[in-house]
Amino acid sequence: MKLSNFLMVKAVVCFLFGIGFAVIPIKVGSIFAITLDPDGLIMARFFAAVLIGIGLILWINRNADWNVLNGITLSLCIADTIGFLTALVGQLTGNMNALGWIIVVIWLLFSSGLGYFRILKQSTS
Repeated sequence: MKLSNFLMVKAVVCFLFGIGFAVIPIKVGSIFAITLDPDGLIMARFFAAVLIGIGLILWINRNADWNVLNGITLSLCIADTIGFLTALVGQLTGNMNALGWIIVVIWLLFSSGLGYFRILKQSTS
């Protein structure tokens, strides 16, 4: 897979979750057995804003040269690794239902994919 295609997939996932958490955060949270109080509702919408922003950055820059993508892939690899660890801890402590494993896998795939393009694929470019 090309990096531009990978970034496009990540952008679409960010848009989908971002729009979901912006428009219907309680419904999206309930799919994973996450309950949102009024404070959690605000945080979910902040999370949505960040996801939509990341999606836009990726979509706009998906075909940029490596000098631009170098920093983006490093930053998102670190962020997605933290997201993976957070989702894993949340899943293992019972904060989400069995569907929460989907979130864990998504974060793992994106952090691994970004690491692949950042470290392994860079040497062949």
